[in-house]
Amino acid sequence: MSNSSLPLLLLLVLQIISASAQPHENSDYKPSPSTGDTVFSLQVPTLDETTFDNLLSFGYYRKTCPQFESILHNKVKEWIQKDYTLAASLLRLHFHDCAVRGCDGSILLNHDGSERTAQASKTLRGFEVVDDIKAELEKQCPKTVSCADILTAAARDATVELGGPYWAVPYGRKDGKVSIAKEAEMVPMGHENITSLIEFFQSRGMTVLDLVVLSGAHTIGRTSCGSIQNRLYNYQGTGKPDPILHPKYVNFLQRKCRWAAEYVDLDATTPKTFDNVYYINLKKKMGLLSTDQLLYSDPRTSPLVSALTAAHSVFEHQFAVSMGKLGIVDVLTGQDEGEIRTNCNFVNAY
Repeated sequence: MSNSSLPLLLLLVLQIISASAQPHENSDYKPSPSTGDTVFSLQVPTLDETTFDNLLSFGYYRKTCPQFESILHNKVKEWIQKDYTLAASLLRLHFHDCAVRGCDGSILLNHDGSERTAQASKTLRGFEVVDDIKAELEKQCPKTVSCADILTAAARDATVELGGPYWAVPYGRKDGKVSIAKEAEMVPMGHENITSLIEFFQSRGMTVLDLVVLSGAHTIGRTSCGSIQNRLYNYQGTGKPDPILHPKYVNFLQRKCRWAAEYVDLDATTPKTFDNVYYINLKKKMGLLSTDQLLYSDPRTSPLVSALTAAHSVFEHQFAVSMGKLGIVDVLTGQDEGEIRTNCNFVNAY
């Protein structure tokens, strides 16, 4: 078989491998007679197959603000050149936005009791990038481009800046007017089991494949050492590290994380490059978050991890598709559903 045909074969494999997965240890999955093999049924959609019945369109700003993407691209590039870690931060900010009330910019609202003030949002970054883009757009195209569209496109451009794939973003999202801190606590934080993660994604119209692929964003992310202390020193009250972690990796992390406030890369191998090494690390027992490592030990997700380690091009293709799906979760498009904020931090005053 030629090397050129391998990516196409792997895309086909992604559709069927979960059906042939064998039970792994450490899985929270318990098959039931009523479900049969349906939990393993996966399809690989393409962006072209996605129908935008929510009134989003690729040419939404073509006449009203044709310079939108150029302004956004230059701003994102400028910020990430100063601090490359903002790329992962913008991706995470977009995910947190879409995970609660859909992609409506509600995570950007900054008032008492908003999602942004929740404990789950304390480490979110990138707000200043969105504000900078919005300020320039208000000069060029006043009251035209929504904050939700800005954040969605910024996440895409941030991915590209670190070597990731480009995908076309349809526009026309309205900004939400409601943001509730308690709702932000439902966003996965890296300690969940695979079943709860699958249910979380499925409740938003996404699949197991989307879960595994979007977890690959951790190829460029960081987390605080405080969030993994239990895995390093007292896993499940044993007084010992999590046995699923490679001993040498545990030793490295214990030396790196002498203080809870320190940060550590989610991908210890190529943290500044968007690639599929994240999945390779999982096979080496180097998944930093427990949810990362569980992707390789659970029978519903492990075959997908194995497939994504084989070809970087397959990961890039599917990441673009899954990000496209994420960006249209529960969007607001009607005139009575939302607004175009003039300042992303606050709802408009009428």
